[in-house]
Amino acid sequence: MKVIARKVSPKWAFGARLGRAASLCALLAAGSVPFAPSHAHAFELFGRCIFGSCKNGDEDGPIDPKHYEATLTVLSEGAPDRDLEKAVANASLLWRERREATAGSAGLLTRAKGDYKRILAALYNEARYGAEISIAWNGREISAIPPGTELPDNIDLTITVNAEAPFQFGRTEIVNQAPPARTRDDRVDQPEAEGFMTGAPAYATSVKKAGRLVVEAWKQQGYAKAKIAEQQVTANHDTRELNVRLTVEPGQRAVYGPVEVEGTDRMRAQFVQRQTGLIPGREYDPDDLKRAEKRLQRLGVFSSVSLKQAERINSDGTLPFMLTVQERKLRRIGLGATVSTADGAGVEGYWLHRNLWGRAERLRFDGRIAGLGTTTEFQDLDYFLGAELTLPGRFTPDTDIAIGGFFEHKVLDLYSTNRGSVSVAATHFYSDEITFGLGSHVSYGQYDDVFGRRNFGVVGLEASVEYDTRDSELDTKDGLYLRAAAKPFYEWEFGNAVGKAEAEARIYRALGPEERTVLAGRLKVGTIIGAPISEIPQDELFLAGGGTSVRGYPYRGIGVPVQGGTSGGRALFEASAEIRQDVTDTIGIVGFADVGHVNSGAFPDFSGDVRVGAGLGLRYDTGLGPLRLDVAVPLNHKAGDPNFAVYAGIGQAF
Repeated sequence: MKVIARKVSPKWAFGARLGRAASLCALLAAGSVPFAPSHAHAFELFGRCIFGSCKNGDEDGPIDPKHYEATLTVLSEGAPDRDLEKAVANASLLWRERREATAGSAGLLTRAKGDYKRILAALYNEARYGAEISIAWNGREISAIPPGTELPDNIDLTITVNAEAPFQFGRTEIVNQAPPARTRDDRVDQPEAEGFMTGAPAYATSVKKAGRLVVEAWKQQGYAKAKIAEQQVTANHDTRELNVRLTVEPGQRAVYGPVEVEGTDRMRAQFVQRQTGLIPGREYDPDDLKRAEKRLQRLGVFSSVSLKQAERINSDGTLPFMLTVQERKLRRIGLGATVSTADGAGVEGYWLHRNLWGRAERLRFDGRIAGLGTTTEFQDLDYFLGAELTLPGRFTPDTDIAIGGFFEHKVLDLYSTNRGSVSVAATHFYSDEITFGLGSHVSYGQYDDVFGRRNFGVVGLEASVEYDTRDSELDTKDGLYLRAAAKPFYEWEFGNAVGKAEAEARIYRALGPEERTVLAGRLKVGTIIGAPISEIPQDELFLAGGGTSVRGYPYRGIGVPVQGGTSGGRALFEASAEIRQDVTDTIGIVGFADVGHVNSGAFPDFSGDVRVGAGLGLRYDTGLGPLRLDVAVPLNHKAGDPNFAVYAGIGQAF
């Protein structure tokens, strides 16, 4: 094999004439550029040595930072190659950190000498197995400069790479491949799906991914200790082919053994063990381990969770596990705020106890006030007080029970209410994507709206299902969210049985390799049957408008015209579209348009006014979620609508 680093001393000539397959296997197994950081051996602050030795030749002086200039030239068979240049530039620490000084000459030499291996690995990832790599100063190869050499400041370094044409896979063999999976859940992609096949570009990452797939295929069938026992890689420079042979050792089939729990203080170890869902005697499945960790994290009581399997499978086929957890503090307090020119300012807070009786029972009290700045009268403000007790892991490790109640005073443009409610609900996490909900509630309240002042009493059920593949809830770039809910209830003041149903879909697509542009869409529909709108509470009727609905209009300010004013309706249609564009790593802009329609019939017929809002938004990424600032205008302005509205909050609008 003829991968060479020109003028490289033997110490750095790992790339020079790699005739042994083992040498190539080591880098192919890495599969990516090993970005090893350069290590400073001292730290100096304001002229004082904090740790390490801050001497550099002169025993009385600290280490002088070394600045340097760098030029990068990347060729493919003597011709410029922009794609290859980008890969090398990303791999080279000298190039990426050329504007940052090193810790003296030793730091500069360490950074430069490490680049040979980093660049060579990047070339392998681009299927380039023949190349000349030179990192030189004044015509002298850096690898030939002995340690301890003092370099002048602001030296010019030249990084030159001249690579051969890309290689293709010749023979691609897998010895001892797993048999076909018997169930759908155990299926794993074939290595060909990652480009590991004759004639495909011979990327080093394809070899690594193929190895992972063939091992995963055995693990999905219960072989917990499957591994690549041997990897043979040879390169033929005459034909530019890479021949690879992977030999798999599946080992012994395993079933779950005991799970030992370590680190519990207030939590009951037996309950924590049960929440893993790892039942002794059941066949090992790596998917079970992922679900176990997510289930434990969902409890909200642990700051860290580590589930590790034993080094060896017992003679009886059982595989023991060690679960190590670290508990969070028992109590937590949270505060938040929102601002809208249409709805005023709001503040909210909560107090949370994470673990009442040792089984992650959560008791939470919430309170909020909204409408600040729009009135000076307390009775005209919105306020809410609520409490909820959550009992996780009841009936099954994936089923949570929540018991709650609240009282709220709500003053909106279309109605006001004083209402209290109690509820019991169960949530079952069927899988990572699918969640089922079932609950019941009883509420009673007084409403003052266009129909006058009336009392309503409601007892009802709600059944829901969610499908969620979003990569993030606060700042989604890709995925799908679907939710459907049926809400039958009985209102006893007027004696009506009512059926209510809602469905919502959101879709997100990121464009480009860096995903700096995101297209987002939302559609929501709803219907109510069984009673006229005058005999249904306004908060059960459909209204639109606000920062997460139709922007540019007041919160729940879009309804249906009736004699004397506006009311909620029995049918809802909402749609939103956004283009989200990252300008920098932390700042983004958003263009959006929202459409909303509410009508008195049971199904949307668009016979009334369709309200449209549009605007621009600014986003600032905090790491936890984007700060949102949206400015929207109503495009079909009606009497009483604001000329524009400004909304602020955390997270995307949807």
